[in-house]
Amino acid sequence: MNWDDSTPAPADDVAIPADGRLVGASADGEDQAVEAALRPKSLGEFVGQERVREQLDLVLKAALARGATADHVLLSGAPGLGKTTLSMIIAAEMKAPIRITSGPAIQHAGDLAAILSSLQEGEVLFLDEIHRMSRPAEEMLYMAMEDFRVDVIVGKGPGATAIPLDLPPFTLVGATTRAGLLPPPLRDRFGFTAHMEFYAPAELERVLHRSARLLDVEIDDEGAAEIAGRSRGTPRIANRLLRRVRDYAQVKRDGAVTQEIAAAALRVYEVDDRGLDRLDRAVLTALLKLFGGGPVGLSTLAVAVGEERETVEEVAEPFLVREGLLARTPRGRVATPAAWAHLGMVPPQQPPGASGQQGLFGA
Repeated sequence: MNWDDSTPAPADDVAIPADGRLVGASADGEDQAVEAALRPKSLGEFVGQERVREQLDLVLKAALARGATADHVLLSGAPGLGKTTLSMIIAAEMKAPIRITSGPAIQHAGDLAAILSSLQEGEVLFLDEIHRMSRPAEEMLYMAMEDFRVDVIVGKGPGATAIPLDLPPFTLVGATTRAGLLPPPLRDRFGFTAHMEFYAPAELERVLHRSARLLDVEIDDEGAAEIAGRSRGTPRIANRLLRRVRDYAQVKRDGAVTQEIAAAALRVYEVDDRGLDRLDRAVLTALLKLFGGGPVGLSTLAVAVGEERETVEEVAEPFLVREGLLARTPRGRVATPAAWAHLGMVPPQQPPGASGQQGLFGA
């Protein structure tokens, strides 16, 4: 990828993540290439997650002092917060090679056995989306993590034979966005568990300044603050918005990113001052204008915005709930006072004792 290319993609053709949104936390091919270039190489360079960094630093330094492999590590949290980056830092700090795979890629116990049997002593195995690994492979992983041994089954039926295979000591780093889906026996075998939190705006500003230096983009403090405030607490989104603002600045102005330029660029890409995009605002607008703020059922709300139920529930709702703009209730989705204020609308006045007719939509 040529970082000096000053010709941006048109707004309608801009590279966006796999979930189809500029503010989506999943990574597409462009994001992965950029992250490889921007990724910090040590705990000292890693921005944010102060408590996790401090705890992990102790774990790794203690293992090095003992001359042993580090304990297995489980990293949980939303996409885009740095789980893959931390796994690479763990390998770098331990001066060990790293093997990267994912849960969906391991559908059979034999797939996992092939990977484990080829590991070197001290190697770090990064297993992304570990909660999506198949059950047979998961059960094989129990013994591998605890005893550094696996039993390879040869043959089928009554004639099948289990051949024990000793493994060199290794460190497993598992990453998951849904820690609750991990069975307790697997979770308990991790010596260190960390939950990645969303970033504060000040931390994202530090991320943006560092990324801007690496991308040779001139950005001032106000410009970084403007982008950070719209990045939904996620470094991956912050870096993606920085690239789009850079494109705008190169075409429309002199290439420098200021608060005015950042705000103008993100208006073009329909990302408002709280990080909401077109889908988020469509959900809130339908909830307020069509249903008076709710309660309204999820299926009805999805039909109103012309999206699938799963899209509204899994793509739009989590951020709206986290921002305090929408609430889930037993009767359906309800807009909060903050949602009315954000869209500049006034909630309807109900007569005393009214119970809210929109409950009809809560089914």
